[in-house]
Amino acid sequence: MDGNYVDKSKLPSRHVTEGPERAPHRSYLYAMGLSSEQIHQPLVGVATAWNEAAPCNISLSRQAQAVKKGVAANRGTPREFTTITVTDGIAMGHDGMKSSLASRDIIADSVELTMRGHCYDAMVTMAGCDKSLPGMMMAMIRLNVPSIFIYGGSILPGRFRGKDVVVQDLFEAVGLHSVGQMDDVTLDQLERVACPSAGSCGGQYTANTMAMVGEAIGLALPYSCGAPAPYEIRDALCAAAGEQVMELLKIQLRPRQIVTREAFENAAMVVAATGGSTNAALHLPAMAHEAGIDFDLFDVGEIFKRTPYIGDLKPGGKYVAKDMFEAGGIPQVMKALLDGGYLHGDCLTVTGKTVAENLASVEFNTEQDVIYPTSNPISPTGGVVSLKGNLAPDGAIVKVAGLKNLKFTGPARVFDNEEECFACVDKRKYNEGDVLVIRYEGPKGGPGMREMLSTTAALYGQGMGDKVALITDGRFSGATRGFCVGHVGPEAAVGGPIGLIKDGDVITLDAIEGTIDVDVSEDEFARRKAEWKPRDVPYGSGAIWKYAQLVGPARYGALTNPGAKGETECYADI
Repeated sequence: MDGNYVDKSKLPSRHVTEGPERAPHRSYLYAMGLSSEQIHQPLVGVATAWNEAAPCNISLSRQAQAVKKGVAANRGTPREFTTITVTDGIAMGHDGMKSSLASRDIIADSVELTMRGHCYDAMVTMAGCDKSLPGMMMAMIRLNVPSIFIYGGSILPGRFRGKDVVVQDLFEAVGLHSVGQMDDVTLDQLERVACPSAGSCGGQYTANTMAMVGEAIGLALPYSCGAPAPYEIRDALCAAAGEQVMELLKIQLRPRQIVTREAFENAAMVVAATGGSTNAALHLPAMAHEAGIDFDLFDVGEIFKRTPYIGDLKPGGKYVAKDMFEAGGIPQVMKALLDGGYLHGDCLTVTGKTVAENLASVEFNTEQDVIYPTSNPISPTGGVVSLKGNLAPDGAIVKVAGLKNLKFTGPARVFDNEEECFACVDKRKYNEGDVLVIRYEGPKGGPGMREMLSTTAALYGQGMGDKVALITDGRFSGATRGFCVGHVGPEAAVGGPIGLIKDGDVITLDAIEGTIDVDVSEDEFARRKAEWKPRDVPYGSGAIWKYAQLVGPARYGALTNPGAKGETECYADI
C-alpha cells in the first residue's frame, strides 16, 4: 500500500510538508533523519509529560517509544514532544502547590501551541501526575484532531511491617509523628519503602480517578489506563494506541464526536462509583468547556447523587489501583455500571466501537471483592457529593467514601491560608467538634486553588479525622479523607460568603441532603459584605499572577479561556 494512503490534502501537515514552497520546512525534517516517505506520511504528535520530578512521570518517555512504533507500523510518522508537569505530592504543603492547578491549563496550552506550530495531524497524549491527565485531554478536545489518551500507570504499593502502604500513609504519619505516636526512625523507614516503583499514587486519588475518566469517556483504549506502570503489558497497550490513532485518522473520528454530554455523564458515574477524587468535579467541567458543553459542578453532583458506590478503593476503602486492574480493571467497573442500567452504552470510543460493544465480552468477576455489583453496592449513592447552601451558593464538593458520619455541625475556626491552619493542627490548638475554615485559597485568591492534604492527613494521623470538619475555597487531594469540603464558591477573594464568616459562626454540613449552611442571617451577611475589602493578589508578576487575572470560578472548572463556544476556527480544519 502507498505510504500516502491517508489523503494529506485536507490534513494540517500539508502546510509544512507539501509543495515546492515548503522545501525549507522539509529540510529540517531531513536533518532529523526522516525519509521522503516519512515526511509525506501523516505527522502524529506524541505528547508526554515526562520529567524527573517524581515517579509518576518517569516511565512516560520509555512508553512513548512503544507508541511511536505503533504509529510507524501503521504508516504514520511520530513526532515526540514533552510538556511540563507539577507533581502534587512534592508541591503539597507549601507555596509550590499554587503551581499545580495552573499547570493543567499550561499543559493544554503548550500542547496546543506545539501541535499548531508544527501542523501535526493526529495526537497520542501521555500523562502521569494529577493535572497532566485533564490537561492532556483538554488539549485533545480543543484541537479536535484524531487522538488517543494514555495514562502512564499507577505505582505499586510498598510493604512496611507486613502491610501494603502508599504515600497517603506517609502524609498521615506526619500527624502521628507530631503527637509522639511515631518516632524518627520509624518515619524514616516508612518513607524509604512507601513508593517502590515508577507510577502515580496508587489509591483512587486524582491521577487514577482521571485515568478512569479517560477510559470511561472514550478517549483511551480499554485496560490501557489501569495497568500499573511497571507491568510489561504497558508496551503492548501503548503500541496498540499508536496503531489505532492512525485508524482514527483514516476515518476522521475526532474527540468531539466522542465526548458528548452522555460521555461526560459516564465519566462522572465511574468517579462516583469508585469514590474518586473531588478534583474530578473541577476537571470534568473544564474538559466539557473545551467541547462547548455546559457541564458544571452541579451537573456533576446530580450524577454523583444517583450512582452507587461499588469500588472498595483507597483512601476510603481497602485496595489500590493494582488490585483493581488484577480484579478486571476499569472495564470491570464499567461493566458493573452498564449491567446495572447506569452507563450510556451507545457512546462512541476511540476503538471506533461503542461502550457497550467494547464491554460485550467482559464478564463480571465474582472471585474478587474490589468491585461490587450495583445490586449489592458498598452504599446506594456515590462516593462523592456536591453541596449547596448560604455558605456556598455556587456549590462545594465532599468525598463521602469511607465516612461514618454524613452530618456535622460545629463552630468555625477561620484561617486565611493553609499554613495558619496547619500550624494550628500541628500544635493541637483546636477543639474536637470545630469546623476548620481555610479561605483565600481559591483559584483567584490563592492564586491556584491549593490542595490541603498536609493538613487533613495530619488530622487523621492525630486520630481526629472524623472529629473535626474542614472546609475551604481551595481543593483537597484525592488522598484526603474525613469530612473535608472543598471548592466552596464563590471564593473569598471575590467576596463570597466564606470570606465573610467569623470565628464561632455555627456551620452545618449535611452530605445526605447536600447542604452547607452557616448560622448567619442575610442582613448580617450584607453588613459584613459592606465592610469587606478585596485583597491584593500575593503575586505581582509571573505565571501565577497571569493565572489569577484569567481564571474563573471553580463551579465551571476554573477556566482560563472561552473554550469551544468562543472558537472561530477549529485547528483540525485549518
